[in-house]
Amino acid sequence: MIDAHSHFFSRKYFEVLIGQSGSLSRLEDPISRVGEMTGWRMPPGDPVEFAGEWVEELDRHRVSAAVMMASVPPDEASIAAAVKACPERIIGALMFDPTKPDAEARARRAFDDLNIRVLCLFPAMHLYSVAESEAVRALAALAAERKGKAIFIHCGVLSIGARKKLGLPGHFDMRFSNPLDICRLACEFPETGFIIPHFGAGMFREALMLADMCSNVYLETSSSNAWIKYDASPVDLTAIFRRALDVAGHQRLLFGTDSSFFPRGWNSQVFDAQVKILGDIGISNDQAVDIFSGNLKRLLSLT
Repeated sequence: MIDAHSHFFSRKYFEVLIGQSGSLSRLEDPISRVGEMTGWRMPPGDPVEFAGEWVEELDRHRVSAAVMMASVPPDEASIAAAVKACPERIIGALMFDPTKPDAEARARRAFDDLNIRVLCLFPAMHLYSVAESEAVRALAALAAERKGKAIFIHCGVLSIGARKKLGLPGHFDMRFSNPLDICRLACEFPETGFIIPHFGAGMFREALMLADMCSNVYLETSSSNAWIKYDASPVDLTAIFRRALDVAGHQRLLFGTDSSFFPRGWNSQVFDAQVKILGDIGISNDQAVDIFSGNLKRLLSLT
């Protein structure tokens, strides 16, 4: 089993958030205060040590490997150190802001020097249109030129739990969250795999349309998928899986949990719920292997 979506909440991650809070940044020991406010165990300062903690957690749940995202844009160093220390277990992903002037150079370095396999884009957070961004087009081209690289694009509703707990504003613009904005890009770069997390996070219909039109688009299953509450028609996660299987097929679904913080660690509840749903639907063992590991292995050229 390989988890296609988890977060590497390094010490650097929390330091960046602290820097965005006037009250926290004035404290003598802001990290301890963040731990109190969130109820989370703060990570060690050394990302290699933190990577070891994650590997122990994956071992405990019999997870072979996990895609782990450095979850603030300037945190390449933390996830690169984790990947270097645990290359068979931690698959590097990086939240990436393509609006920065050095974006293309940083993307090249991430792919070529840091062994990052997935660039993770959050258009609603960083305020740009995927459909109109030449910078995003350049990233897709870089991924197309390299084996085992992919572009993750967060669509739909966006909620950052850590920011909420710390009282940090989230100035997100949902106009940039439509999966259909990706269509032209995916058609132009058929060699690039595009990952849409959380089944489109409330824009499921649009995510299905995109996946139906573009065979290089993958729907990822992570989190509790609480976005279902926004659906105008009564629906449950079983119905979501059925429709995704009907449209995208089992070879373009990627299992993920959206695990992120300790002491919870790896979110086995998401795994248990999705295993039960897929069992109830009646998928075959071979199809399950694809969803829970095989598809991601092929997409990212994992051995």
